[in-house]
Formats: sequence, C-alpha cells, structure tokens
Amino acid sequence: MFDRPTWDEYFMEITHLVAKRSTCKRRQVGAILVKDKRILATGYNGAPPGLPHCTDVGCLREQEQIPSGERHELCRGLHAEQNTIIQAAYHGVSIKGSVLYCTNMPCSICLKMIISAGISKIIYEEGYPDFLSER
Repeated sequence: MFDRPTWDEYFMEITHLVAKRSTCKRRQVGAILVKDKRILATGYNGAPPGLPHCTDVGCLREQEQIPSGERHELCRGLHAEQNTIIQAAYHGVSIKGSVLYCTNMPCSICLKMIISAGISKIIYEEGYPDFLSER
C-alpha cells in the first residue's frame, strides 16, 4: 500500500527544505504560510537582504554568550516566521486566515506578529525555549 503523506506532513517537510537556506549559526528554522492547500510565502531565519549574515561574520549572540530564547533584539537576523510574513506583505499576498507551518515553536515576539497578521493556526515540530510563548 502506498504511504501518501497527509497535507500537514507534506507542508512540514517543505519547512525543512526552506530551513536549509538559513544563515543562522545556532538554529536553522524554516516556515511557510498556507491557505487552501496553497503555499503563500516561505521564510527562513537570517539577516535581511544586503546585511552581513552570521555564517559570514559570526553570531553576536554567541559572542555575548546569550542563551537561546533570550534577548532576541541582539540578533542581526530575522526569525523565519517574521521573514515569511514580510515576504507575503512585500509581494502583496493576504495571509489572513492562513496556517503557519514552522520547524520550531514561534517565540513570543513572533507570536504577537502572527496574531496581528490574522494567521489562524500554527503547526510546528520542535519546541523553543521562550517561556512567554508557552503561555
């Protein structure tokens, strides 16, 4: 019998492919926004276009020995969830009512953006050490 993946499995597998584009030295995260079984936007964690990537110049958070899940503002990169929302906005794609698939649980900052953007559901595989996002 043919073992066809569910839609959730299918889209989650794509997040892992997207994560391979990450330029973060600590964690490779991929995210996609989906509505009606169509991919609206993708994103991975890394520096904005035109800025140096951590893979090229080093990680500020590593240099300062900042634990994962803390002091997000000291990271030169954007989170995958943020990049996905930005890509949709940049290309004029409405994401209201969409589903966010992500390799990791979003942090509390990303969760606020996700809620404000009208994303209706989040599906992720791995946790993230941000106690505020767990509440």
